[in-house]
Formats: sequence, C-alpha cells, structure tokens
Amino acid sequence: MTRKDFLGRMEITITDKTSVEKEILIIADKSELAPHIEEAYKRYQPKIEIKGFRKGKAPLHLIKSMHGESIEYSELDTIASDIYRQVIKDRDIHPIGEPALIDVDYKPGENLSFKVKYEIKPVFELQQYTGIPIEKIKHTVSQKEIDEEITRIRKANHTTVEAQKATDSEHILMTDIQPVDESGTPIIGKKTTDTKIYLASESLYPEIRDALIGCSVGETKKVKIEREHEDHKHTENLEITVKKIDQIVPAELTDELVKKVTKDKVATVQDFTSQIKKDIENYWIENSDRKFADNLINELVKKHTFDVPESLVKSILDSFVEELKYQYPNKTLPQSFDEKKYREENREYALFQAKWFLIREQIIEKEKLKVEDADLDLQAEKEAGKVGIDKARLIEFYKTSNSVQERILTDKLMATLKNSAVVTEKIID
Repeated sequence: MTRKDFLGRMEITITDKTSVEKEILIIADKSELAPHIEEAYKRYQPKIEIKGFRKGKAPLHLIKSMHGESIEYSELDTIASDIYRQVIKDRDIHPIGEPALIDVDYKPGENLSFKVKYEIKPVFELQQYTGIPIEKIKHTVSQKEIDEEITRIRKANHTTVEAQKATDSEHILMTDIQPVDESGTPIIGKKTTDTKIYLASESLYPEIRDALIGCSVGETKKVKIEREHEDHKHTENLEITVKKIDQIVPAELTDELVKKVTKDKVATVQDFTSQIKKDIENYWIENSDRKFADNLINELVKKHTFDVPESLVKSILDSFVEELKYQYPNKTLPQSFDEKKYREENREYALFQAKWFLIREQIIEKEKLKVEDADLDLQAEKEAGKVGIDKARLIEFYKTSNSVQERILTDKLMATLKNSAVVTEKIID
C-alpha cells in the first residue's frame, strides 16, 4: 500500500513494505531546503579559514561562493534527517529502532529527494489474557531430600584418609595419564602427571570411573573413550597409573559443623535440619512460581500472531551479548567467540521475548497499570535492610530508576495474570 500527500512544499510518499516496515520518499522543493542549507553554512562558518579574515569571521556570501557546494553535500545527511524528523512529527509517526537513509539525490540549487526505511510497532488485536488454564506444580519435601542435602554438606566439609584401594566412588586418586595410540604405544609429549581424579565427579567420563573403581595404588588401567560428534567419531586411548588414593570421610554432623557452615547463624543440628527443610521448600515454591509464570507467558504468546520489527529483535539480541560480556574479564568477549553464531542460535528466543514485550505493553495499557507511591514504599520496605540504605533515600532513588519501576510494573502485571488464571495443581515427586 502506498500513500502520497504534501507537507508545505514537500511531496511525501509512504509505502508499506510489511505491517511493521515502512519506506518514506520525501522530495523537498529547493525553497523548502533554503533555511536548512543556511543553517549548514552557519554551522561551518566558525571552522572555515579564508585568507584576509580571522578564522570563523569570513562573511557568509564568501563562504557560499568558495565552499558552498562541498558544504551542502557534506551536510546532506543532517539536512535529510532534520526534514525526516519534521515529517514524522507532523504525521504523528512513531518509528522504533534506527531509521536507514537511502537513495539520496541532490544537486546544488535543485530539489532534494531521499528515502528513509523505518519500522513501527505492530498493530494487533489483544487476545483473551484472563482465565487461561495453567498447570502449577506442587511438591512435598521428603526426608530423603533433606538427608541427601545434609550428606552433600558433610561431603563438602570432608577430610581424607590414605587408602590402598578405591572401593567406591568416594575416593580421590592422584594419577599420571598417558595417551596411547591404537597399538598401545605412548604418544610422546602428551603425558600429564599428578592429575587428581574424584571418582564421584559428575563431569568424569563414565569409562574412567568404571575402570578406576576397585583399583589399587600402583596399578595402571587402560581406558578407551569413544565419543560421537556431529560429523565424526572420536576415540581416545589412555593408560592411567594410580600413584596415591585418598578416601573421602564426610564430616560428622555436629553443632560445631552447623555453626561453621552457617557462619554462626544457626547453632544446633535440629535447627539446621529444620532450616534445610525450609530452604528446599522455598526452592520448590520459587521453581513452581517461575514455571507457572513461564507457562502463562508461553500461552499468551502462542495466542498472538503478528509481525515483529527486526530492530526490536536486534535490540534484544544486543542485550543478550552485553549480558554475556559481564561473564568475561574486562567485559570483553574472547576472540574465539562466534558472535554471529550466538545471535543465530538465540534468534528464536529473542523473537519470543520481542513478542511478549509488545503483548505486555498492551495488557499494561488496557489494565491501566502504573507504579504508585505505595508500590515504591513497599519495595523500599523490602529492600532497605538487605542493601543497607535508608528507606527514604531508597524511595528517592526508585523514583528516578526506570529499571526498578519496570520491575514493579512487571510484578503487578504478572500478579494480575496469575490471579485470573484457571489453575490446576500437578503433584510431582
């Protein structure tokens, strides 16, 4: 669809490329350009030196005659941008992302013609978002879970005793590892010495664990590891010599251990056991709430079909990359990191997030949700003790923080959606 009209002495043609991508052709009459070009001369005047005049003091008519053409060409992008902003303001157009200036056509003293590609938010009908049927998981913490967590803590605070044989996986082995070829000949330069192997480690190859359980000090075990990759199979042959074996002895669960691991926040085994139960219960509650919210959002996104602006998807991918940088030293991605591949792999998720962002906006508007002073007060009440900042100062900060207000707004939105959902509990072990 193409629409043509006029604004003053400018001819404007807007073409719909998609429901969210537009292209605007602007042809500006030379008389319409005159004030913009005059402003360009004034911007350049302080920078120009002409013999016989101090820098920046040369008269405009002389600047025009000597440098007019080059100034006009160099300022075309700025002039086109100014005219474009004037047009979209007059037409009440609200682009998102960065517009792209293309096909600029101009000769001094003549009309200026140029195109701008831009995107807008999609217009779509908000589907039913209340009364959505959603499953919510419910879990009763068992004594087995509590015992397993206590065992994990005891192991984390273990001591060791030297042993002659690794009778089970709760042993740490000091080893030398020699890669060998298919014939059993050692591969020169590949041997690693004094390598510790914890047999219960989840990251340990099962073949290595199976070979070393039951071994004694001084034994050498041959291990063959086969792995399939996308386009090939990989085989590695190892000879592992056991030099020393330490058996892990889990710490005794005593009041002293409890005080150590909790930094004196809990004093007795009984209270510690109760605290572990409460922590596991909270984990399941938080896990249930998170999955419930995710499923609710998934259902809402599935209900809506509309075009998503590419600039919005790109912006979300940009935020993913920026967050990733914080995981590396100096907030810089390593040279080996394939950012293009990362963006391709995460594009679908970014598209999903972009759709949810647009749906979320509409629901917030329809529900007339906004951040009230009472919301800021409640948030500060919760956070003041944790962050060690006076409540009143925290409230003043919240009033200027878009991220905090967005978080509060999202919480209010999710509370609205959850309260209206038709919930079915699903009991899980």
